[in-house]
Formats: sequence, C-alpha cells, structure tokens
Amino acid sequence: MPQVSPVAPRRGEPDIHSQYAGTVKILVLGPGAREHAIILALLAENDTHDITAAPGNAGIAHDIPCVQIDANDPAAATALAVGLDVELVVIGPEAPLVAGVADAIRAEGIPVFGPSQAAAMLEGSKDFAKRIMSEALVPTGRAITALSLLEAETALDDFGAPYVVKADGLAAGKGVLVTTDRDAAVAHASHWLAHGGVLIEEFLDGQEVSLFLLSDGHDVVPLSPAQDFKRIFDNDEGPNTGGMGSYSPMPWLSERFGSEEAFVREVIETVGQPVIRVLEAEGTPFVGLLYCGLIITKDGIRVIEFNARFGDPETQAVLPRLVTPLSELLLASATGDLAGRPWPQFSTDRTVCVVLASEGYPESPITGRPLTGLDAAAAVPGVHLAHAATAIAPDSGATDPSAPAILLATGGRVLSVVARATSFGEARDRAYEAIRLIGLEGGQFRSDIAAAVVAQEQSGR
Repeated sequence: MPQVSPVAPRRGEPDIHSQYAGTVKILVLGPGAREHAIILALLAENDTHDITAAPGNAGIAHDIPCVQIDANDPAAATALAVGLDVELVVIGPEAPLVAGVADAIRAEGIPVFGPSQAAAMLEGSKDFAKRIMSEALVPTGRAITALSLLEAETALDDFGAPYVVKADGLAAGKGVLVTTDRDAAVAHASHWLAHGGVLIEEFLDGQEVSLFLLSDGHDVVPLSPAQDFKRIFDNDEGPNTGGMGSYSPMPWLSERFGSEEAFVREVIETVGQPVIRVLEAEGTPFVGLLYCGLIITKDGIRVIEFNARFGDPETQAVLPRLVTPLSELLLASATGDLAGRPWPQFSTDRTVCVVLASEGYPESPITGRPLTGLDAAAAVPGVHLAHAATAIAPDSGATDPSAPAILLATGGRVLSVVARATSFGEARDRAYEAIRLIGLEGGQFRSDIAAAVVAQEQSGR
C-alpha cells in the first residue's frame, strides 16, 4: 500500500496544530475519499487521536483501524460507537444521515457531527429544501415540483431551455440534468418520477462556488470556498458525476465582492444563518456541515442546492489548507459551542484535486481492476492520495505471503489525487504529474481541472 502523508502548514504560517495537545476518540462513518480527507486532517493536527473508520476502504485502513459494518444501519453504527466508547462520531455520506444514524447515536449521549434525519431532509428532498429557502428568504431560482410527467413537461415549457431537471431525493450526485434537449429533459424526468417527484428549475447562468458552513444548530462558522467540476469530460461536457475534481481557494471572488471574506460573509448573512435559524424554529436544529451549492449570477448570489455533509471532492481541496484543528471545530459543532468562535484559519497555499475514475463511470463503471503506481504518485512533492473506492484483492498473498498486496478499484470514483503548492500552476502540475503515474486499465480523469484559475493567476488577474 502507498504511504499517504498529510501535509503540514508552510513555514512562517500559524501552526495551531502544534499547540493543540488534546487527544480525541473519534469514529468516522463512511467509505470514501471525503472520509479519508477528514481522517488525514485529523491526523495532521494530532497523530495521537484514536480514530476508527467504518467501513472505510483500503487507503483508510492503511492509516487507521477499520470495522466492516453497514454504516447506513442506525443500530449497527450505534452499537459500534457505544462499544468503542468514542467521544465524537463524524458522519461522512448523506445516506446514513437520511437513514437516521445521527439520531440513534445521539440518543446514547454521544456527540455527533451530522444532522438529524429530519434536518438532513435539506439534502434528502429538494422540495423540502426549496420550502426552507422560501421561508428563510434565501435567493434561489424558481422551481416547480412535478409529480407526473404532464406536470414536468408543462414546467419545462414554462421555464424554457436550458432545461434543469432534478431528482427530489438522493441520487449520489447524478440526479441533476441541465440540457437544451427537451426530449432528454423529459426522459430524465420520467426516469426519476419512477422513484418519486422531480423539480423543474429555472436555469441560472454563472460561476459555481461551494461553501461549507459548520453549524451547531444555532450559529455557523465558514470554511474556505472551493469550486468543483461535476461533468465527466473536459469543458464541462457529458453527464453529471459525483465530482471529477476541485480547487481551493477562489481568488477570483475578489473581482466581484472585493475579497473572498466579503463573499463568505454575504453567504452567511443571506443564506447560511437564515436557513439554520428557520430549521431551529421548526424544531429540527441542523448540527453538522451545511454545504451551500451557489452560483454567482449577474443579479448576485443564488443557491443551487444544499447538502447536509462535506462535499466530495471539495473536502479534499479544502481540508489540507485548514490550520485550525478540525477536531475542535467538529466537537464545537456537535456540542453547541460555536458561538463567538473566530473563523477558522487557512494556509495561503493553493490546492488542486483531480479524481481518477473507472472506465464506464458514471453510467456503468467497470470495477475489480488492479491499481498500480500509487507509491510513485504519492512521492511527487506536495501530493497525497485520498482513496475513494479501493480494496485489497482477497487472494493477495495467498500463494506468497511476502508478495506485495494487489490493490483493486471497487467503484466509480477510485482516488483523489491532491496537490498543494504556493501557486495554482505548481499545484496543478503536481496533481497531473502524479495521476499520470497511476495505472488503471480504462481509468479516466479530466485534464482541465483548475485550468481557468491557473490562466487567471498567470495573467495577473
């Protein structure tokens, strides 16, 4: 297995990690690169944290113990948390949240970073999210919930092209279609109507931004913005995916808002805090990570969607820059102690994340193929790997126990290659140097991640 090393803050920057001696017993639920990124950030601040993952993956298992349970099962997750006597549970994916895992563990008196089942409907139902936005007076696009194909077609014709069709429930990042092809929009609506309702939305034109807000149910504090790349192919072509890459920070926000900080403050005041207060007033306080999917239109900031957890792959780009101890932030959120806390500090470095996916992703990924070259990739300066869908081949070492283990790709998105440097250009070069060293038959990745921000950086804008 390749060594995956967290990246320390650069010399001369505040290193709060080195001043933080507290050791916390933590359970991280989830199997992917987002969870690996969270674990690496926790280990970077204090390598004596006692961290267990469930179920994890091969990369996570290289760093910490993993327990094979169904993380979406409230009873199984609760039994594990109680048995380990943990002080904090961090729930990574959306499925356990919507299944009520946070509620079950909280009932045992264990602090949980992750919203209740009721509050997680902010991601679990687009219709619910739109209602909350309306009550919080959050700026967003017009939308119509359709429960039949006739209603969907009527709404599509009302809004006109480009057409935006969203599955109402969870769809692993693949329930959204934006197209100028009406037939394709109708087909997408028909497919998701078989699983529930769909939202037909007004198309919003502009640059997209992801902003993470930590919430304790009453107050919020922000992390640094990031931009992700949702479509499978270069130039934002092809179907939507869970995300093919990301970068952070977003210096171009200063052109519109004067500074990144001013942008973040506006999002908190007009989006984050109002939504959290409405949920609190309704008796469903949101404790965890409010992911604000935003678009900067000519008329200002608009909300595209909310998620109820850390985004993937934005987390892989944001957390390596975090200087403030992540465990302090997670515990403060989980225990209602965010009020009055200063905003977290971040390194001035730039990070670029490029995702390696299996052949056939996102429609029909071909899995079970060997991965090679990970040690060489991780040896590129400033690079580390966050595993998403990897496992050790069951028969590895069966005939020769001394032979190297065979690593397999077990899902659609396989690895996140994350690079850090003082400039976007250098970070991007490092990320692509590393990913080209990894062997995966039929593997695919976008070649244009962060290309635009590099061009802006080099032009001096």
